[in-house]
Amino acid sequence: MFQQAELFLDTGCSSLIHGFFNRRNGLGSGPFSSLNVSYGVGDNDSIVVGNREIVKKNLGIKNLVSAKQVHGSRIVVVDRVIREDTELDGYDGLVTNQPGLGLMIQQADCQAVLLFDPVRNVVSALHNGWRGSVSNIISKGFGRMVSAFGCNPGDMVAAISPSLGPCCGEFVNFKKELPTHFSRYMGKPNHFDFWRISERQLMDCGLQRNRIWISNICTCCHDDYFSYRQATKAGSPDTGRNCSVIGLLKP
Repeated sequence: MFQQAELFLDTGCSSLIHGFFNRRNGLGSGPFSSLNVSYGVGDNDSIVVGNREIVKKNLGIKNLVSAKQVHGSRIVVVDRVIREDTELDGYDGLVTNQPGLGLMIQQADCQAVLLFDPVRNVVSALHNGWRGSVSNIISKGFGRMVSAFGCNPGDMVAAISPSLGPCCGEFVNFKKELPTHFSRYMGKPNHFDFWRISERQLMDCGLQRNRIWISNICTCCHDDYFSYRQATKAGSPDTGRNCSVIGLLKP
């Protein structure tokens, strides 16, 4: 049901929990079959609640903090105790040092970039689509971790979720949508490697390449994942959202 980053496991931190969930083993049906975690795509709310419970049970956490994502670059710091599942409006990045919470990103081709500082015991989850790459939400997430908790980028590790790969990352309007320096990441015509773009942005923030883990699973290629591009090509944009979660267990 879910994948983990070996790099995160190698930190040996027993308080860290994380997972990249696919669409399998949930409660939904039709285009939302079956582990859709989003309230905003047309699925039944009670099904979404049940699917979020499945996610929490698999990770052993009590509460999820998510965002009503808007493809922007606003980051919220959750520095208070949260006693129930909470969805915050208008953010695409979450940062916390609070144990017992899972920070959840909802996605269907976009990346979730998960960050962990094992020294300060701080985690962050970023929703990073192509617009997030253009605005460099990764650097903004690092900035909030540093300013709020004194994190040192040299201490951090990062993981990039299953997401749109270079095989399917076609942007026919790239001259209008993407900055010119992204052209170095173009493989075949009009196709961009956003995994490597994110890797470069992470390194520019101070991470070493060996402290960055990339899933290398393209959501558009694999039927195990919800994919907006895949659904649109099939004739309807209706589809669910996968989720990626990172958090800290209570001692």
